[in-house]
Amino acid sequence: MSLEDKIKAVAKDVEGRLQSAAGQISGDKPMQAEGEAKQVQAHLMDAAGNLKDKVQQAAASVGEVIDGLTGKDS
Repeated sequence: MSLEDKIKAVAKDVEGRLQSAAGQISGDKPMQAEGEAKQVQAHLMDAAGNLKDKVQQAAASVGEVIDGLTGKDS
């Protein structure tokens, strides 16, 4: 996950927390729910970034194994 993507996810989470808290304090249930939804979105952004990283690592490992089997690593 790139640093930029991580920052976007953290910013979305903070935005959601603030909006949820404001909704809770003011008694505005839709605002609170929207803030909670933004927090979920932030967690999904983070999870998607982590998954992307894992897939890239796995692809690189498979490439190394194939190179080793075909003699392209020397």
